[in-house]
Amino acid sequence: MRTLWLDGAQWLAVLRVGLGLWWLESWRHKDRKGWFERGTGIAWAADVAGKHRWPAVKRGFDTVVAPRPRMMAYVVVYAELALGLGLVFGFLTPVALAGGLLLNLLYLVLMIHDWAEQGQNAMMALISLVALLTLSWQTWSLDHAIGWLGA
Repeated sequence: MRTLWLDGAQWLAVLRVGLGLWWLESWRHKDRKGWFERGTGIAWAADVAGKHRWPAVKRGFDTVVAPRPRMMAYVVVYAELALGLGLVFGFLTPVALAGGLLLNLLYLVLMIHDWAEQGQNAMMALISLVALLTLSWQTWSLDHAIGWLGA
């Protein structure tokens, strides 16, 4: 497929890089001092999970996140950074896309009552799925440059 400026593979790379920039913006605007020193991010998520309409969400949060809030704060914050960098540079792209898809689905389930968050996470999950299924790392990526992943 060819368009006026780019071919189909290049547009898929644009989509992948745009998603990576979206993850980097999510990381950039986080109050890391609040997340790491005061536990604000995990405390907020605990409040959301505690009021969730699906009891399984609270049970899952209490089992996985609540026993290790400081570690989970680092996991969330630095996962967003790693996803963004991996997608922008096209490094281990399928791993970044699958990880981003999983994280967006977790956010989507946690924030099921917040329409704004649902829209953002649904769009990011959809872009991840499209970029993953169309092998978007075959153009403009480190994966392609070094010959990894069938690129």
